[in-house]
Amino acid sequence: MHYRRLGQSGLKISAISLGGWINFGADKLAEEKARSIVDAAYEQGINFFDLADVYANGQAELQMGKLLARYPRHTLVISSKAFWPMSKDVNDRGLSRKHLLESIDKSLGRLGLDYLDLYFCHRADPETPLRETVMAMHTLIEQGKVLYWGTSEWPAAQIVAAYDLCERYGWHPPQAEQPQYSMLYRQPVEDQILPVTEPRGMGLVTWSPLAMGMLTGKYDDGIPADSRFARETWVKDRFLNEANAAKVRQLRPLAAELGITRAQLALAWSLRQPGVSSVITGATQPEQVLDNVQAADVQLNPDVLAQIEEILAGNLS
Repeated sequence: MHYRRLGQSGLKISAISLGGWINFGADKLAEEKARSIVDAAYEQGINFFDLADVYANGQAELQMGKLLARYPRHTLVISSKAFWPMSKDVNDRGLSRKHLLESIDKSLGRLGLDYLDLYFCHRADPETPLRETVMAMHTLIEQGKVLYWGTSEWPAAQIVAAYDLCERYGWHPPQAEQPQYSMLYRQPVEDQILPVTEPRGMGLVTWSPLAMGMLTGKYDDGIPADSRFARETWVKDRFLNEANAAKVRQLRPLAAELGITRAQLALAWSLRQPGVSSVITGATQPEQVLDNVQAADVQLNPDVLAQIEEILAGNLS
């Protein structure tokens, strides 16, 4: 495993990380299977585990927290997030000071931790003054409940505004942004986010680097009955079309020539960006973890990157 600094901070995180969004939670993944996945990740050098309170309505934090408790705390980088509604209560949502200070305690309780390494504002909140949110995150760091804070899926202008507030008042600035980024979803990050995060020393920890599985080649010949695209229409509609399918099929011989899988190629492509600190992967089998971590060792030379650009631009037939 390779480790990268989180932006310009002193924190080092694994280039490949494991997330709990889709698969973790007692009603999603049996305890024994979840254990095998977390163990495989840890044994392969993954130290960054990404969660959120809303994942399986807190059950992902409970399940992964129990599994991670078996490892020395100093070897782990654990994150969670707050924003989305956790109940019908009017204040149990958003980025108000009340919700953030209450949510951190609930997440720490579910995870069985004294502190989080990273705590993300899971979306920008148009109903809460930005100054209130930023000051609340500063407070959590001063209280020792959070070591670093970040944003997730925030517009570039909001990231800049939050950072400027921290500079003005001497508060702890955000150290990370968590955007969606992959071969099939790249422009917002490359055109808008990286130009504001890199100069400010913020690292990106990107989610869905495999475009919800599209980039693995699983959908070359249609939609398998037990696949995510078969279960979730919104995911299928976002990525499955003939143009994308053609691009993914054209990546197959290139990956084969390099002796890697298309999933490894896609992960290595995301990691080519110096502003990316880690790519967050999911897994339903330990074998998927073992396959994903090998991408950290893949170096794509300029010729290969040029071929990928041709394919992604749709210039090959």
